[in-house]
Amino acid sequence: MGTAFEVLRGDGPVVVHVPHAGLAIPDDVREGLLLDDPGLAAELLAMTDHGTAELAQGVVELGATLLVNRTSRLVVDVERYPDPTIETMERVGMGAVYTRTSRCAPLRPEGPEGLAATRADLIARFHAPWHAALAEEVERLRARHGCVTIVDLHSYPSRALPYELSPDTPRPEVCVGTDATATPEALAARVERVMAAHGFATARDTPFAGAITPAAAAGDPSIASVMLEVRRDVVCDEATGRPHAGLAELRAAVAELVAGLALTTV
Repeated sequence: MGTAFEVLRGDGPVVVHVPHAGLAIPDDVREGLLLDDPGLAAELLAMTDHGTAELAQGVVELGATLLVNRTSRLVVDVERYPDPTIETMERVGMGAVYTRTSRCAPLRPEGPEGLAATRADLIARFHAPWHAALAEEVERLRARHGCVTIVDLHSYPSRALPYELSPDTPRPEVCVGTDATATPEALAARVERVMAAHGFATARDTPFAGAITPAAAAGDPSIASVMLEVRRDVVCDEATGRPHAGLAELRAAVAELVAGLALTTV
């Protein structure tokens, strides 16, 4: 696993999943990207889920297990399907291994033979270990508690980026992402209540939808999952990615949500 990501174990039935907080790009991967250094810095600013690692600080002490990525999604996006034939974002060059930037410019050479080798290498090095770790932690906690709730934590820009498939949909302060089989109504409603109590406006499944579960646990009623997509201007300066004072209140809301889930079942 190395330092690509961290797993910090708690004992409660909650996993906080932070896949897009990382900035690290290994030297050999950097050599294969077409952007110059200023262009890469701009792309990292646009695509990193700024504030999410900070929002998750302290959740382990509340009983949750934290899985946080330290590797940039420009290396590999661990939340995209590795099979390009079933991943929707492949149509804009942003499947598991991006070939296009957020502004639809070339990111990697797209020759089929070289790209296939690159994809296979990156999936093996970064995508597969991440999902193995997620599955391991979910199974460990299910064996102990009989159930697990995954809180899938993201942030997104206040203005749609050119790659987005639905740029005109509402962009609330907190998007509550749901899955038809993995997100019980009680879980989504709990998130909305906690966020409202802290003064944050929510909407479901806009501008992004869904919530992650390990592939082997798909459809398992003992595994619940919900996504929190935080609009970045709520927690950070979008021009720099640096957190601002608004982060503290949202961190308190996340902590309240996680603490409650760590003590109860949905």
